[in-house]
Amino acid sequence: MNARTPPAPSVLCTCQAAFESLLARELEGAGFAAVESGPGWCLSLRPGGQAPQHPEIAFAHAFYSSPAEVRGESVNALAQGLLDYFFAGLGAERVEGPWPCLWQAPAEPVGLGRRATAVEKAFGELLRRRMSRVAKLASASHPRILVPVRGLFVRFVDFGRVFASTEALFNGQRRMADDPLAPSRSYLKVEEAYGLVGCEPGPGELVVDLGAAPGGWSFSAAKRGARVLAVDNGPLKGGAFGNPLIEHILADAFGFRPPGERRVDWLFCDLVEEPHHTLRNLIAPWLSESRCRNFIVNLKFGRTDPLALLQELRMPASPFVMHGKDVRIRHLFHNREEFTIAGKCALQ
Repeated sequence: MNARTPPAPSVLCTCQAAFESLLARELEGAGFAAVESGPGWCLSLRPGGQAPQHPEIAFAHAFYSSPAEVRGESVNALAQGLLDYFFAGLGAERVEGPWPCLWQAPAEPVGLGRRATAVEKAFGELLRRRMSRVAKLASASHPRILVPVRGLFVRFVDFGRVFASTEALFNGQRRMADDPLAPSRSYLKVEEAYGLVGCEPGPGELVVDLGAAPGGWSFSAAKRGARVLAVDNGPLKGGAFGNPLIEHILADAFGFRPPGERRVDWLFCDLVEEPHHTLRNLIAPWLSESRCRNFIVNLKFGRTDPLALLQELRMPASPFVMHGKDVRIRHLFHNREEFTIAGKCALQ
């Protein structure tokens, strides 16, 4: 077994599998030099030897700061190497409360996940023997705060090779639990997106869901007690169909305005449309006229350059920049070829 730290200052970014090249390109556009990548991860050097920084990178699910590379041919060797690394990083720091201990492994190659589980178990046993109090405080819960956290973060890249860090920032993406009444898989996207806004619809609030059918997003808001105007010429299904809190309005999303021109609490929009058309003819009017307080929008990038689209969304002339605040753009865990943009209207 041996452990070494890649050239500093470095950062290991994780992403959804098959989107590594887009993550690397986005990092390079932010000044990071890509060193190596693999399924669901990219190792980069920070620009100009800067101290740890975490820029807005849409494709990044997590940033592992200054990771160490640990190698070992056996489960026990890897577990011991990670334990040594953890205690070296801990130094004189005293652990007083729950701390995150998170382990990740890609689906490929086959069997790597089982290897990671075995090493995690062996590491836990070694930690309990060495410091049982600290072991009892270890938590596998995914951090929900969008700020750097201390703990142990392990990413397997091969059977005998892992990256580990004692500090990480999670970008808001996480796997969500499905609901058997949800009309579609899209339900998971809006459930995940609430974490980006930092709040979610509640009782008494009004939600407009543009392009609602079959109703996954409308169902998500209604199950929290919000009233929903589900705008779509298509049918609602599952838990959205006949829901007393959901009013199905058979209309085109682009021409719809809130009843009485009132400002609604939430704008939802998940349309299968060309992104510039949606941005220019739907989102821009809603935000510029401050028709909503909060918004969650999906824009498809399947037929356009996603990095060029990202650049447009971040430009000063973008409606999200001109009329939004606390805006976050992410490629979510449950997204496919699309970005989710969540935030608040600047005029509240």
